[in-house]
Amino acid sequence: MPALTGRISTPRTSYGSVLATPGAWKFFLASVPARIGIAMTGLGIVWLVHGSTGSYAVAGTVTGGFAVAEALAGPQVARLIDRYGQTRMLPIILLLHAAAVALLITLTTTNQTQWQLVLAGVLAGGTLPQVGAQTSARWAHALRGRPGLSTAFALEALSTGVAFMVGPALIGTVSSLTSPVAGSALATSLLIAGGLALAVQRSTAPPPASADRRESSARLLTRGFLILVATTIGIGLFFGSMQVSVTAFAVDSGSPSLAGPLYAITSLVSLFAGFAYGARHWPMRPSKQFVLALAALTISTIPLLLVNSPLALGLALALPGLAIAPIQTLSAVLAESEVAPTVLTQAFTWLNSGSAAGVALGAAFAGRAVDGHSAQYGFAIALLATATAMAVALFRQR
Repeated sequence: MPALTGRISTPRTSYGSVLATPGAWKFFLASVPARIGIAMTGLGIVWLVHGSTGSYAVAGTVTGGFAVAEALAGPQVARLIDRYGQTRMLPIILLLHAAAVALLITLTTTNQTQWQLVLAGVLAGGTLPQVGAQTSARWAHALRGRPGLSTAFALEALSTGVAFMVGPALIGTVSSLTSPVAGSALATSLLIAGGLALAVQRSTAPPPASADRRESSARLLTRGFLILVATTIGIGLFFGSMQVSVTAFAVDSGSPSLAGPLYAITSLVSLFAGFAYGARHWPMRPSKQFVLALAALTISTIPLLLVNSPLALGLALALPGLAIAPIQTLSAVLAESEVAPTVLTQAFTWLNSGSAAGVALGAAFAGRAVDGHSAQYGFAIALLATATAMAVALFRQR
């Protein structure tokens, strides 16, 4: 992870030493099932609604309502957590989310109307707690001002990446071999179990904002942080465009079954790159690293415009993975340095919401471009998104 000294990490600054921080192992392990449950939830809703209605259009609409509500309500939920504390608010939010998912399952299994399913999906998304933002806030509380903080944020990015590789595969397996209801129930159970295990750990939880410090929420409106959110929207546009474009390329090449494995190449490379990046300290300031990482992502996207076979696409997709994990880590590092500790959970959640909004927009733009032209036009949108994010980050640095 990025650090400030420039020295190669020693056992004192390794992943192991970061996890040896008092209480760190406990809250990190507690978050694992919750992360996997979150990664399962969206796709689980697709399985659940399609299994009941037989319509991908309805399933997509309900899932879209879930995603929009998650992006819009997430920062407000995080604000309550910052104000009243994780220990107090997380169990309440988990209970509300479980009730919303139970409502959605009941409505789908009893063949209720589409608007009722969408409403239940919105409730489920609006009550989904951002566990990653809360564990990041715990790391910041424990390690603020120490080089190990950047390594901890790298560990966060790695664990989230693994969860979003395991979660979709697990929900697909359970839903297809048993039932979609079982899949959604498992996702919610993992989230509740991990979330409650996190909530009971009081010693590592950041203190709630006191009454005389709640005005620090205004610090979220600083130019530096708003520009950082804008860059995450650009990265989200990249991901959304890539999802559609890789799928379209595989279908047009006569190999639709390769779409998933091809898209996974970037994620796999990102995991290895993120691990290597987080194991070192870097002499350059995080803001400069951020610009260079975005520049690397932009340059590595260019070969996608030239590919003409699934093999060439697979090789080209490995290149962006080298920059993605460092970008995600540096976003957290810069956010932590930009806002007050009392609003840190909100800050991390806003980054997630910005990325989610970008994914939705990128998928929509690339879908139109691919339908009207070819997959290369979708890759061009991804390139434009990364170049814009790089320009915004450069403006922030200056």
